[in-house]
Amino acid sequence: MSHSDFKHVYAVILAGGSGTRFWPLSRQKRPKQLLTLLGKETLLEQTVARLRGLIPLERTYVFCSQPIRSAITRLLPQIPRAQIVAEPASRNTAPTLGLAAHEILRRDPAGVMVVLPSDHIITKIAVFRRVLKAACRWATVEGRSVVLGLKPTRPETGYGYVQRGAPEGRAEWQIIYRVEKFTEKPSLPVAKRYVASRRYLWNGGMFIWRASTLLSNLEKYQSRMANGLDKIARAGGAHSPRTLRRLYPRLENISVDYALMEKIPQVYVVPADIGWSDVGSWAVAYDLLPKDTDGNVRPLHGFILDGTGNMIVSEKKSVAAIGVQDLVIVATDDALLVCPRERSQEVGKVVQEIKKRGLASLL
Repeated sequence: MSHSDFKHVYAVILAGGSGTRFWPLSRQKRPKQLLTLLGKETLLEQTVARLRGLIPLERTYVFCSQPIRSAITRLLPQIPRAQIVAEPASRNTAPTLGLAAHEILRRDPAGVMVVLPSDHIITKIAVFRRVLKAACRWATVEGRSVVLGLKPTRPETGYGYVQRGAPEGRAEWQIIYRVEKFTEKPSLPVAKRYVASRRYLWNGGMFIWRASTLLSNLEKYQSRMANGLDKIARAGGAHSPRTLRRLYPRLENISVDYALMEKIPQVYVVPADIGWSDVGSWAVAYDLLPKDTDGNVRPLHGFILDGTGNMIVSEKKSVAAIGVQDLVIVATDDALLVCPRERSQEVGKVVQEIKKRGLASLL
């Protein structure tokens, strides 16, 4: 796909997640995608940078929650402010993408949407760009929906899977397969079977389709939502905050996977071995970060004596640990987290407990 062929391609970056498993560093006003967990840039900035030279910033949209919109406009001043859209309520990915499709269609009847989460890591950027070009080429045909299928590295029970069917054709030298089915979060024995079969790929939430294709699928399979989105679009869409505030919270809270992907025809997958991680917990961040000779991840002002496999995260405080193994220690101005690395998936439960106790300042 030449650069000129990309003139109808738009990026839709989903930055609405709260990232509660990275508490206490992650907060409502600074969720995971706004953290510099890996590298010098935030995860959101890295997501935008991966598209450089493919999709210009004037065709890039970012959808986020109201509390972080101003932070994102400061972080990404090159993106037109009107294209950083704050949703008045969290309604999962189906309504967000419907709203985005209307915005793109108003500008460009041939617009193709590239949907990307803002809080993932991709290490093989050249491969990612090649696969994305292939997916965009294939998705220019009305009616087709494409998902990037990520090569699984382990039997993971926390992800959705895509079953690869027969090959349908080629684009940009990549083989495009028909999708047999989507499966959400299987049990461990099933996940092991999936990975061994080599016919299943992870669904990392990266989708490509024409804006018109998405909207016609919403009309067919989610007519109530489609009607609500039509009303918003007729009133000016994302540029009519009053209508958006009134009607958007009434839309069903549902992911695009459940709302559409498991129902619609003509779904295709491009297998992608792109060094992907959703950085879903402190333990995953530990795996991705450089370590000292004792397997510890620590800041310059972190001290570990006679300890192995630990992770210290502290922006200001000096933290010292003695004789401990495999712990995550995260220190902020107003909170401290200490937990075994293998239980870092449970940090979200702490956030639930904080909510229950009404300790809003810690959220």
